[in-house]
Amino acid sequence: MTAVACGPVDGTVEVVDPGVPGERPARCVAVVGASEKVFAGHFPGFAIFPGVCVVEYVQRGALATMPEREPGGRWVLAAVESSRFLSPVYPGDELTSEYVWSRKDGGWRCRASAATGRGPAAQIRLRFENRDVPGAAAGAGERRDQDVRARGADAG
Repeated sequence: MTAVACGPVDGTVEVVDPGVPGERPARCVAVVGASEKVFAGHFPGFAIFPGVCVVEYVQRGALATMPEREPGGRWVLAAVESSRFLSPVYPGDELTSEYVWSRKDGGWRCRASAATGRGPAAQIRLRFENRDVPGAAAGAGERRDQDVRARGADAG
């Protein structure tokens, strides 16, 4: 299976092992192509793959390996709970990522690690929510907007 999406990176993520929650982590690989558009400005003459692009590849792999998706669900990244970048990623690197999944509060949490042939590159924790579930956090932003409008009306 291959995951492709719109975002700051051009490449694709390939699922190497879908994993089994509680038994073994899921694994994905992505080759960071020298033609990635972000290299033009990051940094000319000494290309380094930006951390946000590493997070993008990791979240694409996470979506591709998410266990037990409900039919009709629309799972989205709700938060990058933490990210720690351990070493640079360069053009031509193969970025291997591993995912350990856990279910919590109706959503999925993922502890991911990414590495190149030189060793660990990043540790990232992601949280996903199903935006099609009634009462899910999807409405939280809408409720905040309504609260702000209501407070503004009260002040006037």
